[in-house]
Amino acid sequence: MSSIAFTKGIAGVFYPEKRSSQTTKLDAKIVNALGNATRWFRARPTFFERIVSPVNKISEVLKPLSDEELKGQVEKVRLDIKEQGLEFDLVAKVFALVREFSERRIGMRHFDVQLIGGWVLLNGMVAEMETGEGKTLTATLPACTVALTGTPVHIITVNDYLAIRDAEWMKPVYEAFGLSVGVITHGMSLESRQNAYRCNITYCTNKEIVFDYLKDRILLGQNSGHLQMRLERLYGSSRLEKLLLKGLFFAIVDEADSILIDEARTPLIISGPVDSAFESTIYHQAMDLAKQLESDIDYTLDMTKRTVELTDQGKEHIRELSESLGGFWAGKQRRDDLVHKALTSQYLFARDRDYIVQNKRVQIVDEYTGRVMADRSWEQGLHQLIEVKEGCNISAQNETLARISYQRFFRRYHHLAGMTGTAREVGNELWSVYRLIVVPITTNKPLLRNAYPFRIYRTVEEKWHTILQRIEDLHRQGRPVLVGTRSVATSEYLSKLLTESGLPHRLLNARQDKEEADIIAQAGQKSQITIATNMAGRGTDIKLGHGVIECGGLHVLATELHEAKRIDRQLFGRCGRQGDPGSYEAIVSLEDDLFAGYLDRRSGQIAQKWISQKSAIGRRVGKMFSTYVQYSQQRKYFHVRRDLLKFDESLGSAMAFSGRGE
Repeated sequence: MSSIAFTKGIAGVFYPEKRSSQTTKLDAKIVNALGNATRWFRARPTFFERIVSPVNKISEVLKPLSDEELKGQVEKVRLDIKEQGLEFDLVAKVFALVREFSERRIGMRHFDVQLIGGWVLLNGMVAEMETGEGKTLTATLPACTVALTGTPVHIITVNDYLAIRDAEWMKPVYEAFGLSVGVITHGMSLESRQNAYRCNITYCTNKEIVFDYLKDRILLGQNSGHLQMRLERLYGSSRLEKLLLKGLFFAIVDEADSILIDEARTPLIISGPVDSAFESTIYHQAMDLAKQLESDIDYTLDMTKRTVELTDQGKEHIRELSESLGGFWAGKQRRDDLVHKALTSQYLFARDRDYIVQNKRVQIVDEYTGRVMADRSWEQGLHQLIEVKEGCNISAQNETLARISYQRFFRRYHHLAGMTGTAREVGNELWSVYRLIVVPITTNKPLLRNAYPFRIYRTVEEKWHTILQRIEDLHRQGRPVLVGTRSVATSEYLSKLLTESGLPHRLLNARQDKEEADIIAQAGQKSQITIATNMAGRGTDIKLGHGVIECGGLHVLATELHEAKRIDRQLFGRCGRQGDPGSYEAIVSLEDDLFAGYLDRRSGQIAQKWISQKSAIGRRVGKMFSTYVQYSQQRKYFHVRRDLLKFDESLGSAMAFSGRGE
């Protein structure tokens, strides 16, 4: 690898980004075939272990040097990199310097497995490192190395808290190399954002950087050619002074599976208020019409796919019901579309699961993190209809100004890498969409994480009864318990049950997200019970309190399964970190939301029959059924992401052809 890999085609280019080239299906098949033949070979950890020996040898030489002598080594390697590029020996030297400064400045020394992870990231791949193996520290290795070439580095994570924490935590290491560090968080001013993006290394969240990119695209429009930009810069264009990013150079994506896969089902859209023809009365009329329709006659509801469809009879019924309303309702397409959205808001979006209501405002809850997404709204009238449903004030409707999917955005980075604890199940998709290879990294210490048998019950009452007993037993033993739930409503229901049982606990969901760090910091103390939605303090270490190791460590209890097994593994990964003991289990029921759409199928009927008998074979059938449902859900969402990417690409091509921006 050389510095040419980071600068070729970038130097001197205004707002560098990689545009996807148009390829045929045959081209794609050939690339995938060749890639599959090579990526399995390159994905072997032994391919990257060769970085460890030279780094360790250089570390022995650096250890006796003073801080001033180390800084002299930094300046020398900076000049060598600019002259020779990122040659292997120079990379090893930078890694050794990062390790030495890290130990001196923040008291943390990279393990050998973290050196391997850093080398994987520098090669533009995904390092799969178990939860608790120190991905934050690992990222400093490639970040410093690339930044020394003069290339801006973006380190992208899932929430503001982690972006701020990681930047402040690692800042002394970067400053030892003379590198500046910036942080992008929600609500920052234009000037603050520009200053943060001008730093050598910028920490930010996935949503913030995508929206900032879209703002730049709106500002640039179609007039963003290299010559045009040079002329504007020459004449001091005020337009260029408002740009946020400098381009898309090198990105390290933390929690890569969550950002690149799970959250890639929905496009990112910037909207602006318009003089809307849809007034408050129209939305109320649409909801009234929807309530007069009959299920299975006027519309069909599929909770498995989370879809609602109007029948021909239903469309005719809407026409008859709306005849007296006139005006807007005379248009067939408009009335069917709005009533369809009213049905969607009524049956497919649930309070305290998809959104919460605070201060008479509907606020979206991120299904992957459990956090409120401030200032976000659903488009094309759906948000307003949910406001009608909840009796809130109706906000102004917006029109789309710019949109892009995560797939298209991240493929525009000239160099992309990722790290996560759960990537192997989506390795094929990461390769086919982003050309990212997954490399599993061994743990620094042997895992002492024990799995208890999976338990599934026929009714939700049986499930909660068992969960309460289990929590009480663990609490009596003095073990801390982290209980994972999928929604705000479920977390608060369990909290009520624990309160009634006299079990002290702490609750973490979208209503308490500001207390997240404090709640998670206490979750490993003796006898502590913590209920958390998907956020579960992801990315935050749960330190075990005095005497907890002797009790068996932290126990993680899942009260529902997620659509993807990876997300379950993320929750279970909260325990048994860095050689600490820990255990986990899942206690679920057939009445959970995940299984709701499958119980009427043959597989669901068989599962209900055998699980009710509470035998060994019943437990095996229950496990097989849950595996089948999760597999089906993962396939469904894979197709959703694939179709979104195809639509996004075709929309981008159409806009480019018409002369419009994205």
